[in-house]
Amino acid sequence: MDGSEIGDSMGQGVDMRPTPTFLDLIRTIDSGNASRVLEELEALLSSDTVPEARVVGTVRHLETLGFCLEGSDRFGEAARAYELAALVDTGDRVRWQAIAAKARLHDLISRALWDEASAFVTEQSRTAPGDAFLREQVASLLRLGWDHECRYAVEPSVQCYRLAYELNGGDAGVVTGDGCSISTKIRNLRRLQMDTLAEAGRHEAAAILHERTRAITGLGPVGIYDIVSAREAAEEGQGTYHELLAGRRITEPDVKFFDGPVSLASQAGTLVAPPQYVALFKDCLTYPRSNLVLHGQRLIYDLAAHPLSAIADIKDGVNPGQIMTAVWGSKRALVEVPVEVREIDAGLMLFGFQSRQYGHWLLEFAPRMLWFNDPACPVGFPICVDDQMPDTHRQIIALMDERARPIVTLPPVATRFRELGLASVSAFYPFDTRAGLPTYDAIWPGDVLSALRGKVLDRLAAQGVDLRRTGRRIVLSRRGFTQRQLVNEADIIDALTPHGFEVVHPEQLSFAEQVQTYHSADIIVGSASSALINCIFCRPEAKIVALVHDSRSFYFRGFTSLIEASGAHLLFLRGATIFADGLHPMHANYAVPPTQILRAVATISSAP
Repeated sequence: MDGSEIGDSMGQGVDMRPTPTFLDLIRTIDSGNASRVLEELEALLSSDTVPEARVVGTVRHLETLGFCLEGSDRFGEAARAYELAALVDTGDRVRWQAIAAKARLHDLISRALWDEASAFVTEQSRTAPGDAFLREQVASLLRLGWDHECRYAVEPSVQCYRLAYELNGGDAGVVTGDGCSISTKIRNLRRLQMDTLAEAGRHEAAAILHERTRAITGLGPVGIYDIVSAREAAEEGQGTYHELLAGRRITEPDVKFFDGPVSLASQAGTLVAPPQYVALFKDCLTYPRSNLVLHGQRLIYDLAAHPLSAIADIKDGVNPGQIMTAVWGSKRALVEVPVEVREIDAGLMLFGFQSRQYGHWLLEFAPRMLWFNDPACPVGFPICVDDQMPDTHRQIIALMDERARPIVTLPPVATRFRELGLASVSAFYPFDTRAGLPTYDAIWPGDVLSALRGKVLDRLAAQGVDLRRTGRRIVLSRRGFTQRQLVNEADIIDALTPHGFEVVHPEQLSFAEQVQTYHSADIIVGSASSALINCIFCRPEAKIVALVHDSRSFYFRGFTSLIEASGAHLLFLRGATIFADGLHPMHANYAVPPTQILRAVATISSAP
């Protein structure tokens, strides 16, 4: 019998085996017994040291063990192995401490122990043996964050980036795997998470998530608001609502193509025109460059409250240039609470999302002047617009305004109105549709656009602008624009000029000159862009050839409905799309053979 058996047989219970040495334990360690053996090694090192001759072998064993444990996702035990290596290998202690720290963080992150990870990072910042050590830890966290992001593990990714931000003391000197600053990356990922939660109706959870990292992203707290239309808000006793034009049917547009019928891939816009109104509300918070109106715990926004709003990709508080963050969900939204608020006594809302873009301005904003001229709208209210508005926008206001209202330009600062006047957009017109859904092709009501056209022409005539000229043939240049470019424009102009066409650059003309030019044309050839929208000022029976790329998802119904509200005739000619990186498919560049354009001109000219 061996010594232990003797001891047992004598009832002593004493283990007579020799105590294992540090090297004995190192040699027997594997992933199966790692936890127990590591405890024994830690106990040994607390009271003894490894002989110098055995340091290299011991460290090699510990390094191999740590590597194997990391490969098995046992990062906590790996960290302990590396920490032991740092105790044994005093000549390379800093390197082992750095490796151990990375494994320790990886362990805390893998177990979603975010508070413990933050405490660890704080301690690292305080006790790190140099800047190089901290830089290595930051780089490790950024790699780990990028790895999680590529695997669509959003919350671990956010937390890795957050820890990197805290350890680095900010954004300076580091970027994520795709070149973003850490704070921008966290903001973008949080946005994805909050969108998902809001769409699921979990607005409170989204607000909590935002609160955890808003100090890094530089955002304020958010409030949760019920989305209502202006009519709904007024019916709840929160304001006054004057309906000036009831809801009605829109005539379905007859879209014509030079090469014959095309099967459109877009969703046809609703043929129900919304009521047109003026509504008044007290104590409203607004955000210039955005359509949001906050009134108590309500968010007044007709588009977001519309029955079709589920298809809309609402960009207020999302796109660059917005002065707040907003997250949209079903019937409720989260909106950032402003730090700075400007106060105004009263005003009419002619500011909003994309108001500085001419096409949006003429279709969404300018028609509201019809309703602001109505007796139901208070006389003394000024018209409030966004900053950096083109001169043509102000010229349109001056032309349509019948009450000599002053114009107040709003800087990009949240603005509280003691009393605010709102008017409706003439169609349901989302800026974009949600990913995976077909493009929504808004159809515009001819009655409102005809009223706008008539008002503009009457006022110009009263001011002495000569609108009698006819017979011009015009080709619209888009050379100065970077989107939806007609790349062979020069060849097209060369082909059209011998046929009596003159080149017009609408952006170089005043608004009155633009209207006068379009009104004088018998035929216009131009890219289907904001410049072509001015064809609502053409004379009845004018002929329009609209050039466009070959996407079947373009706004064919929308352009037809708005241009033919003037009585003009529209014919589309599709070219070949030329894709460019970073461009929305609707704004792709394209080319059209000049011979086809000449044939299209001949076809529409001979049409009755």
